[in-house]
Amino acid sequence: MAVIKKPLKMARAYVAACVAGGELAVDATAGNGYDTLFLARLVGANGKVMAFDIQKKAIENTCRRLKAAKMLSRVTLVPDGHENMVHYIHQPVAAVMFNLGYLPGGDHLLVTRPKTTLAALGAGLQLLRPGGVVTIVCYTGHQGGPEEKAALLGCLSGLEQKQFTVLHYTLLNQVNEPPSLLVIEKRT
Repeated sequence: MAVIKKPLKMARAYVAACVAGGELAVDATAGNGYDTLFLARLVGANGKVMAFDIQKKAIENTCRRLKAAKMLSRVTLVPDGHENMVHYIHQPVAAVMFNLGYLPGGDHLLVTRPKTTLAALGAGLQLLRPGGVVTIVCYTGHQGGPEEKAALLGCLSGLEQKQFTVLHYTLLNQVNEPPSLLVIEKRT
């Protein structure tokens, strides 16, 4: 058993440690629905997940995955950009998960971009309850990926340390531009 976990598994571990049943959580990049389903299980029957994606295929894939797991009732699928989450959410959230890049199995030219990702991050931090976390898995192996990660690192390094704690988890000796993880905890 590996002691060092891949960034996506670490993201889920941080989220699982802070989300309780009955809470609200956000999947800012629904994609194929894996994180949406993970969050739906965490929030339980009395909780809610808001899942955002601009791609019709991502919403359909996520809907299929949730229906198969009988979890669709716990999730609201929003076919809109994650930067608009403040227009849909009007209460504190326990966690916000991002997986940046492109939709696996989709069009690799449709990618997350720094401008909308930074706006979504700002919205997520605004909505986050004390003790809640934002996780961002950064994939940089596509055009614009390194720039998006650099923009995030610049933004996050400037957050007020009395309000937020920021972690950068990265695998240093791996080839082919492995993903890294950013975790932001809102201090209590």
